[in-house]
Amino acid sequence: MNIDNEMCTPFPLVAISGAPRDRGVQYGRAVPTRIAHSAAYYRQELQKIGVSDSQQQMLIDEFAEQIEVFDADHTAEMRGISEGSGVSFDDIVLINARTEIIAKARKVKKLAPVDPAEGECTAAVVCAERSATGKVIQAHNWDWDPDARGSTIVLRVHDDSGHTLITLVEAGGLARHGVNSAGIGLTGNYMTCDRDYSQTGVPLSSIRRAALEQEHIAVAMQLVAATPKACSSNMILTQDDFVIDFECTPNETFPLYPDQGLLTHANHFVGMVALSKIKEMNLKNAMDTYYRDRRARQLLMQSGSLISIDAVKAVLADEWQTPYSINRPPRGTLTGGRSATVATIILDTAHCAMDVAAMPTFGIHFTRYAKEGDAVSV
Repeated sequence: MNIDNEMCTPFPLVAISGAPRDRGVQYGRAVPTRIAHSAAYYRQELQKIGVSDSQQQMLIDEFAEQIEVFDADHTAEMRGISEGSGVSFDDIVLINARTEIIAKARKVKKLAPVDPAEGECTAAVVCAERSATGKVIQAHNWDWDPDARGSTIVLRVHDDSGHTLITLVEAGGLARHGVNSAGIGLTGNYMTCDRDYSQTGVPLSSIRRAALEQEHIAVAMQLVAATPKACSSNMILTQDDFVIDFECTPNETFPLYPDQGLLTHANHFVGMVALSKIKEMNLKNAMDTYYRDRRARQLLMQSGSLISIDAVKAVLADEWQTPYSINRPPRGTLTGGRSATVATIILDTAHCAMDVAAMPTFGIHFTRYAKEGDAVSV
């Protein structure tokens, strides 16, 4: 395919620094149109569901409070984003709690709490002993509504302590997938179970941001595993040669570890302890999850005893069973939404960098976002 296609244009890099409120203002001023795009999309989703303005406000207030109690600096940065972009603070909260708010809105209307993309993401990790580089290779396909092509950015944050994090995120968001200067990598997959929305909790974007703000993986693990959540999620953390996967429910977390130097995950629970205690929900609309992780593992196993970064990229570009493939072209979903692989991400935790290909089914072209300097083609 033609890699010069407009769909493959690299996501903009937004670099911010200083105190939380100042960082937010810089962020908002840098990409106000993209932030407004994010907000408009999620307001439209709530309107489709049919929740009233007052119900929307109640949900936004609920998760704004959760973020404030969890980390007041996150709230300060979000207020700065609002100030800099001209987008309301409520809409910035909505962007950061979009998974939780949309699902709870559906619950209010007695609808199944399914996100518009109906199951998203394929993750793959090659441990150091299986890696041709001698370092962990952490990779991810982020699947979501292709509309997110117009709102996604790469955010680089320098704080006052000298710590740096880089995250791929929808504009206005705190974090999604990323890496930091301490060598911590984080990727996440959507999941559902029967415990979801039985309690309130901290939005996933704030938890992920907090994990990426840490120097030590032990603290990042505690934040991911023990922070109360409203919904399920799968989150993979790495640092140096250590790799761990957390299958999270709102009130309990189940760890998984690599097998034969490999770890893959899609959008369903796979741990035996988790499956003995919870019930999967709504996967009737996302059945491809049951082969995407296995397909990724199979292809990695076929790549030899030492696996290269190029081999990992080829796995995430796999189009077997397209459009229900690891590399997903834009398509409709069973509940009327749309879905696509919006980005392929390769984390370089050793150098605090990430290589990202936008809309890879239109042509695969990676851009490197590093700790310093501009984004560059690789």
